[in-house]
Amino acid sequence: MLTLWIVGAATGSLFDGPSEELMAGIGFGISSPLWTAVTSMLWCGNFAGYLGTTALLVLFGPVAERELGTARAIAFFLVSQVFGVFTGAGVARLGELIGWQWLSSMNFELAVMPSAGVVGMALATSFRLPELWRRRVRLLLIIALLVLALYSGYFEDVLRLCGGLVGLLAGALVVRTRTRPSPPSHEETRVLVALLIAASALGPVVAMLSPFPNGPLAWYSELVAMPQPDMDQIITFCADPTTQDQCRTMTAQAAYGRFPAMIMSVMPALLMLVLAEGVRRGRRFAWWGALALNIGLTGLTIWYVVEALQYVDHVTPGVLLEYSIPVLLYVAIAVVLLVLRKHFPLPTQVRRFWRLVVTGFMILSGLYIFGGFLARDQFTPEPGFLELVADLPSRFLPPGYLGLLPARFSADDMIAKLLFEYTGVFFWLIVFGGVLRASWRARPSCTESAAQQARELMVRHGGSSLSYMTTWDGNHYWFTPDGRAAVAYRVVATIALTVGDPVGEPDARKAAVRGFAEFCAHEGWTPCLYSISAELRDSVRAHGWQTVQVAEDTVIPLPALAFTGKKWQDVRTALNKASKEGITAEWWRWADLPLALSDQIRSISDEWVADKGLPEMGFTLGGLPELAGDGVRLLLAVDADRTVHGITSWLPVHVDGAVVGWTLDFMRRRACGFRGSMEFLIASAALTLRKEGAEFLSLSGAPLARLDRGEQPRALQRVLDLTGQVLEPVYGFRSLFAFKAKFQPVYRPMYMAYPDSAALPRIANAIGRAYLPHMSARQGFRLASKVILAKRVIRNSPTPLHTKA
Repeated sequence: MLTLWIVGAATGSLFDGPSEELMAGIGFGISSPLWTAVTSMLWCGNFAGYLGTTALLVLFGPVAERELGTARAIAFFLVSQVFGVFTGAGVARLGELIGWQWLSSMNFELAVMPSAGVVGMALATSFRLPELWRRRVRLLLIIALLVLALYSGYFEDVLRLCGGLVGLLAGALVVRTRTRPSPPSHEETRVLVALLIAASALGPVVAMLSPFPNGPLAWYSELVAMPQPDMDQIITFCADPTTQDQCRTMTAQAAYGRFPAMIMSVMPALLMLVLAEGVRRGRRFAWWGALALNIGLTGLTIWYVVEALQYVDHVTPGVLLEYSIPVLLYVAIAVVLLVLRKHFPLPTQVRRFWRLVVTGFMILSGLYIFGGFLARDQFTPEPGFLELVADLPSRFLPPGYLGLLPARFSADDMIAKLLFEYTGVFFWLIVFGGVLRASWRARPSCTESAAQQARELMVRHGGSSLSYMTTWDGNHYWFTPDGRAAVAYRVVATIALTVGDPVGEPDARKAAVRGFAEFCAHEGWTPCLYSISAELRDSVRAHGWQTVQVAEDTVIPLPALAFTGKKWQDVRTALNKASKEGITAEWWRWADLPLALSDQIRSISDEWVADKGLPEMGFTLGGLPELAGDGVRLLLAVDADRTVHGITSWLPVHVDGAVVGWTLDFMRRRACGFRGSMEFLIASAALTLRKEGAEFLSLSGAPLARLDRGEQPRALQRVLDLTGQVLEPVYGFRSLFAFKAKFQPVYRPMYMAYPDSAALPRIANAIGRAYLPHMSARQGFRLASKVILAKRVIRNSPTPLHTKA
């Protein structure tokens, strides 16, 4: 990689590629000397080529070196590069023989690029990757190579495609896979089909971004994403008798303004992308939509090809192949969708979609026909009522297809232009919004009976120290078929986020995780087990899940508790000081609280939130609504004047129907009140609950904080450690963790488990939205400002990322 940049800089080739004189000596071409297959890989054609090649090397180079070894990785690179360019030259020769103009035009082209070897090395390395990533890397690279070759169509693109195929073949012959291939799961099949659909939508965009696209599908991009023609182009094409079809199309397209033409042009691609995401989620509506759109585009393309072939003087096999590729592309996607239809069974509410689309179509059609008739003097020539009706289909076609229908009249004034240009725009925006809602939105339902059943399992069998949180509002429930265990979850952006371990019979909890994962795959969601125990972590890791520590639970064993010794000095001081100041600890249920006390609690909580200027967090952190939960106990620090100085809430932990422990949740202290109120309340709770027979207190998990156990953290763990450090000035997670250390707890790590590392960005988004579901734009801006300030402080004052054991 360094050699590539040094050679490019030394020869002044970084921005515009090698000079013509240098290119003639080192560039690879069909008639070039054999040794140019090697020299051509020391340069790139432009700055974008250098950046793209570097990105590929950074992404796949270390992986190839780790999986194959340095020598074999270099060998695969050279084999793919050399044999790939020679194969590409042979393909160009074959294209010339059959009269394919695209490939024939490459006879005199020269190419420089090492990316043929890089993608070949990457595809060869894919044989050593885990099965999930193996399929994804192959599909992504091969689709990307095909899109570049078919739409952009430069000589380099053909050589790069051939280099990738050579690497794939070499890998199949030489590299031994670590695991035996198995059929892709429902979820993986959906991802692969969605990638295929998305590639067909993005191909025309690639052609538009290329300065001079030359691929066999470059012309097709004009149908899907047509730029606005200028008058000089129209005059040129209309003056030539052999280009009358282009003249008719461009004349119709010129009748649109640039903005509505742009919206109408990109709408098929946008719809395809939305449907691709719906297909990834397994929605049957998206499957039908993608199938219908591909069949419709197949029909329109065939119509266009038949019209275009009438103006071709000599139809060769190459011409037929060039015009057949877009038809075959959409037919192939339609066939794939039909063959794999069983993977997209999830229903959606489509009645609202059809009601919206049909209503929008009727209203817009009526506006165009009747409004156009009333303003008919603003059209040239002036249309009649039937002519407006006959012209209506043209208003809903993308500009690239307007040449298929006759242009009956043009709009001259404002009202006529609004009706003429924006009828289709508004209709397709309505369709786009309806498809977006129907393809993506799928909310799980939760009934009172399900919540009650889950609560009964929690009380009867328990789970982890966070098991009571599964009863909070916002959770939905999945039960094992025999009803012995349940998983509480909430869906955020296709991530099914759980809280703690499953609740239910201990021997059914591990099976519950497997069943829940299958349920999520069927629903098109990605499961994420959040704040689970080490035991469950070990169980899911055995099935290939990835895990990372996200919190540290702090547990106080009660049977042998004694506030003696130097380590308990702060706690004893708080107890003694509270006694001197006449502050007592009082147990309450929220429903039994006097109004004077409940009003003070609300006031203290509101003051705490207002002081931070940031939204109160949720998910695993309870707020005021959770204080009223069934079984939740409150412990208040109250003085002789009935002034509340601090509040804590305690959630019961059940085993075999009995309460064996309590988990600390809600903590608030009056800003000007007794400073040791939290130490006093926790110590008082420990003493009282021990007398009642409780075995332990959990001070709950401290998010993004952990104990340093001397293990070398992985990259993701280091990212979470840094995130906790950055957010410390905002939410104080590490300060809370340090505060809990005063009670000499037993530390129990809490983990997050997920089956697919590619979903990590979506998981991070889902967790953030679960913790801050009601964050306003102003609060988000303030949070970002505090985070930026915290980063600056961290750079200047290094602090430990975690607490030493």
